[in-house]
Amino acid sequence: MIYANLLHLSYNMWGDWENPAVKGTYWAAKPYLRFDEKLWNDLLVAMSKRGFNMVVIDVGDGIEFSSRPEIAVKNAWSHDKLRSELKKCREMGLEPIPKLNFSTCHDQWLGVYARMVSTPTYYDVCRDLIGETIELFDRPRFFHLGMDEEEAVHQANFEYACMRQHGLWSRDLAFFCKVVEEKGQGKVRPWMWGDYVWNHKESFYRDVSKNILQSNWYRDPVRGDAKSVYGGVFNDSIECVRTFEEVDKAGYDQVPTVSNWETPENIYQTIRWCREKLSKERLKGFFLTPWRPTVEETRDRHMDAIERFALAIGELRGGKT
Repeated sequence: MIYANLLHLSYNMWGDWENPAVKGTYWAAKPYLRFDEKLWNDLLVAMSKRGFNMVVIDVGDGIEFSSRPEIAVKNAWSHDKLRSELKKCREMGLEPIPKLNFSTCHDQWLGVYARMVSTPTYYDVCRDLIGETIELFDRPRFFHLGMDEEEAVHQANFEYACMRQHGLWSRDLAFFCKVVEEKGQGKVRPWMWGDYVWNHKESFYRDVSKNILQSNWYRDPVRGDAKSVYGGVFNDSIECVRTFEEVDKAGYDQVPTVSNWETPENIYQTIRWCREKLSKERLKGFFLTPWRPTVEETRDRHMDAIERFALAIGELRGGKT
């Protein structure tokens, strides 16, 4: 079973919004790396001690890509630094998995290329970045491609909004997966956020390969059927929790996502619910996502999430963490 946690090297997933509720906060993208190494080390130690066996690293513009040096922000990690940290993770029993989010909602890290989506130049850049990342991570078992929240509602405060629709999202996803499989020589499996299915069931189940590991997510307490985190603003009819079951029955392997974003109760309740409802064959583990940058001001949220996740998986293991 996978017991993973998402940690951000880069947190440049949004633009420098003009929305006064966001501008000036850590949500807004910056041209320099925002990363506290002491917190990173403390989180790795806590994860190692508390039963985690995988760390998914959101790389973004946080490393110096040889193929595309213009991507990196100031103080981005060198290849040697990254490899040293990956070695440390492995020695602590934490399998490092890379993540590059290619959703148009979360691709500010791509810089100028975020405004070239689905062009020949864009495809060349993404191919280079995926290939180099796979090489740096020594051909990892998985590669997380993001691809979440690609809906107009999520970009309402963006100065520049862009989204794929009418089949382009599915075709670009297929392109990314093909690159992952080719660059990984058939040994690297694509992984993605699974929320696109909420509003695009027909095309999702028709076009999304069963080879892609799914991580549907839900952030409120799980008490039977539950409505979308977006409520009436997005779509009242969406039942995110029920999606876990639908994806399972459709034959996809999945690693359900849990978080202390809205409420810490989500972590235990989602894990328990999924263990009761999903098939053992297709439930591959659980994925913790605090959704916070790796900076000191978020320490308490990170540590709280790790502890609650550990307690939940410890119960599943018969009290052992």
